[in-house]
Amino acid sequence: MTQDIILANAKLVLPDETLTGSLAIKDGIITAIDQGATVPKGAINCAGDYVAPGLIELHTDNLERHIQPRPKVTWARTAAIVAHDAELASTGITTVFDALRVGLIEQSVGHAQSRYARKLATDILALRDVGQLKISHHLHLRSEICSQTLKQELAEFDVRDRIGIVSLMDHTPGQRQFTDLSKYENLTRGKYGLQAGEFKAHVALRVDLQAKLGAGNEAAAVVAAKRFGATLASHDDTTIQQVATSRTHGVTLAEFPTTLAAAEACRAAGIAVIMGAPNLVRGGSHSNNISALELVQAGLLDILWSDYVPPAMLLAAWQLGQLQGNIATALATVTAKPAAAVGLLDRGVLEIGRRADLIRFGHFEQTPTLRGVWVHGQRVS
Repeated sequence: MTQDIILANAKLVLPDETLTGSLAIKDGIITAIDQGATVPKGAINCAGDYVAPGLIELHTDNLERHIQPRPKVTWARTAAIVAHDAELASTGITTVFDALRVGLIEQSVGHAQSRYARKLATDILALRDVGQLKISHHLHLRSEICSQTLKQELAEFDVRDRIGIVSLMDHTPGQRQFTDLSKYENLTRGKYGLQAGEFKAHVALRVDLQAKLGAGNEAAAVVAAKRFGATLASHDDTTIQQVATSRTHGVTLAEFPTTLAAAEACRAAGIAVIMGAPNLVRGGSHSNNISALELVQAGLLDILWSDYVPPAMLLAAWQLGQLQGNIATALATVTAKPAAAVGLLDRGVLEIGRRADLIRFGHFEQTPTLRGVWVHGQRVS
């Protein structure tokens, strides 16, 4: 059951400004926003803390980490989903698009892969339908172009699954994210313990698969996105030509463009540029590609998401706000802008009539400190 509450004496993070005021919630909806530091009887005194929309996460690998906490170790799916859900709630994320890989390489050199997306999606949807999850969950299918099973796995989903995003992922070594093959070698051999000869075979298999199946897989994923009614995203666009292809496909989100030229081409094509919050926090890309900060400085960054570190979203938005001198526009990169990008127009902004998906936070030196999270008016953390 939701409670009627008032959050008072707070710094309210509105779309373009921050002001001191109070916010009232009834039946999970924002019903009033008033200016001033007055604390009505029965209200929660936020003592000058920020109150902002809940964070909206469009791309996270966090669930996969819970499903497979170590290489060759698989965890119980329900327990993993519930733990993932609770972790995200504790970081201020109130809406998540769980990224599930579709498309695998059978008999992979060095490490085995297995199908999991359909079963995991079924479990997420079942838990959501019976109210066992704290936050709002949607599905994001990461379509691996360099794979043997993509078409078959996409066929296992339909409009009833309410797929929100389909992304076109091509992790073939030697291009896009892994243009620098030495970075890819360090990552892969370290993660899977491959010897030099095994790594060469690993690369050769993927290059061959991409040449034989890549074009057909990409076309199938584009068709599937239209069938689902999902937002289509590209991944690791590196060249202007790749962005042009993305535009032809109907892509509206660009995940992690790796060069300035690609980001500029995305902006010209009306494609939102999205970068990982860890990239901004760390000050650079772990794959030696363009940094999020460079895109901020060029005025080309639209949206941030956590990628592989859930707490990074609020931290990155806070740091961006300090850099730009405007916490409201910085927080929009993790609230209003991702909501609008996927058509979730009922949330992402502090506005009368919107869902009461909210966070309350203060800060200690240069680190935001979360003090409360509400989803549809219900406190979840």
